[in-house]
Amino acid sequence: MMKHRNILITGGTGFIGHQLAKNLDDHGYHVTVWTRSNQVNHSDLEKLDFVTSLEDLPDIDWYGVINLAGEPLNEVRWSIKQKKIIVNSRVLLTQRLNAWIRDLREPPEVYISGSAIGWYGHWDDECLDEDSSSRNGFSNRLCRDWEAAANELADLKCRICIVRLGIVLGSQGGALQPMLLPAKLGLGGPMGSGNQWWSWIHIADTVRCFEMLLENSQVNGVFNLTAPNPVTQREFASALGKHLKRPAFLPLPGIIVKLMMGEFAEEVLLNGQRVLPKKLLDAGFRFDHPSLSDALEDLL
Repeated sequence: MMKHRNILITGGTGFIGHQLAKNLDDHGYHVTVWTRSNQVNHSDLEKLDFVTSLEDLPDIDWYGVINLAGEPLNEVRWSIKQKKIIVNSRVLLTQRLNAWIRDLREPPEVYISGSAIGWYGHWDDECLDEDSSSRNGFSNRLCRDWEAAANELADLKCRICIVRLGIVLGSQGGALQPMLLPAKLGLGGPMGSGNQWWSWIHIADTVRCFEMLLENSQVNGVFNLTAPNPVTQREFASALGKHLKRPAFLPLPGIIVKLMMGEFAEEVLLNGQRVLPKKLLDAGFRFDHPSLSDALEDLL
């Protein structure tokens, strides 16, 4: 088996990992998924290799490792215990993955590790790129520690790319799905002030970004995976309502969002970042869906 064909993905059955694994398989890569469960719920992934333990992986020539595993952020209300689970599912898992990589005869040529634009913390209208500074908060500390864990392999001859994901929109999952029902009922108005910035990206462009980072040997470091045209939450709600042909003016007060979703609402929904994908654009990446209207038209 040729070295350039072997890819390991953690989190390969999640929303992004599923789409990525399928796409890489379609493009001729040999994809292995490290997952907590050996039950594959996606029929289109059945021909991939699945392992539940790193010890079950062969010591072959791996071209790339893509680390996307992590406890979902919005399925359980955040408590001290749940936040610890969220952190450990990313940081400790990454460190376990690092130990496995160090034991290989030869490290992979490229290691792509997940992160999020929460690294930047909460900002107002300032445009942020990969050189911008950060502000403290739970999301910032989570992403900071996650990225630091991935960079523990910096001493190896391995190209490391960190992807700070924005709000990923797709028709089969992700952030868009829970918004559709209230929006269809005419309840999809702005959350809180509606002035917070939402930096989004279409799932198809997300997958293409990963492929570019895999295949372009000249790129490394941190990359913002967001479309080049972020919008305010009010603009997002208006665009979604327009595409669904439903009113989107009835606001959802911030206090209600906080009561419903706790600290997650404060960290993710009611505050945001105006993030730009400078390094992707500098590397020559071109988005198929650069505007929200175009993305929603495609997905809906």
